[in-house]
Amino acid sequence: MDFLHKNRKIAIFILLGLLIFVALSSLTFGQVPIPLKNTVAVVFNGFGLPGFTPQDFTKEQEAIIWFIRLPRMLVGVLVGAALGTCGAVMQGIFSNPLADPGLIGISSGAATGAVLSIALGTATTSMYSMPAFAFCGSICAVCLTVFLAMKNGKIPVMTLLLSGVAVGMLLGALTSGILTFMNEQKLQQYLFWMVGGLDYRRWEHVYMAIGPICFGIVIMNLLARHLNILVLGETEAKAVGMHVTAFRMGLLFISALTTATSVCVSGNVGFVGLVIPHMMRMLIGPDHRYLLPASALGGAMFLVLCDSLGRILIAPAEVRVGIMTALLGTPYFLYLLRKMRKQFF
Repeated sequence: MDFLHKNRKIAIFILLGLLIFVALSSLTFGQVPIPLKNTVAVVFNGFGLPGFTPQDFTKEQEAIIWFIRLPRMLVGVLVGAALGTCGAVMQGIFSNPLADPGLIGISSGAATGAVLSIALGTATTSMYSMPAFAFCGSICAVCLTVFLAMKNGKIPVMTLLLSGVAVGMLLGALTSGILTFMNEQKLQQYLFWMVGGLDYRRWEHVYMAIGPICFGIVIMNLLARHLNILVLGETEAKAVGMHVTAFRMGLLFISALTTATSVCVSGNVGFVGLVIPHMMRMLIGPDHRYLLPASALGGAMFLVLCDSLGRILIAPAEVRVGIMTALLGTPYFLYLLRKMRKQFF
């Protein structure tokens, strides 16, 4: 552990190597096992890379890898990286290891938008309808939270947290109200979205997520040095000339954009943004210049691993990834909660 603290770049490369290993395993294993060489051949050939030819794999293997497993794995990587990075940013902004991306109403807003799309019947007409509604709901929830918390151009952290809780409860009540007027088929559609999953993800979902998520992750990493200053305290940040309110709002909205995009394509996946950043902080330390990329890699690896286990454990049935992250993340969350209780109470 001390070695990784002192050699953070090595730790980043180790995490990258583990992510590649987990990603390849996800493509290889499943109800139809495919040899690793054939898997790599399909991927290389699909992206037009040299080294393999169509004679190195069968049409069935190509269909399974290229049209089913690869888009699903890439969506898992994007969503996991987004939630991990946003979780680390939220914990830095609020100086609280129990903070996560859903703290300011993002998940509640996405849920309200999704159920509204299902209730109006637009979710069955286009695959982009529900993600669009969920995204708009998330952004509206964040705007409402910030509006309620802002006073004289400033946003106190505690007020922002309380506003997020209030907005989440309001949107939860609104979502429940809409659900009472929906039939059983629509309720089942909403339930599967709320649990969170990567099944039936296609290349359209990859294209939908890759732009906003990569943009958000890059911007948050570029601001990592400023986040280090903000963590020291508002007084210290102002002493070095930082506009604390503007910087905090900018990070909040970038996190909201990134998280909302991930929720749109995967549904509500919990614990990634809460557990992974805390584990990475214990692994490589609190410096956000290394913590943010480590959280992105760790979140991607964790989500792809959970999805792979969900596909394999009780095959041919499948445990959705939102359930797997909860099963694996809850014990660590309880440990973290117990540790926080001993520290503060």
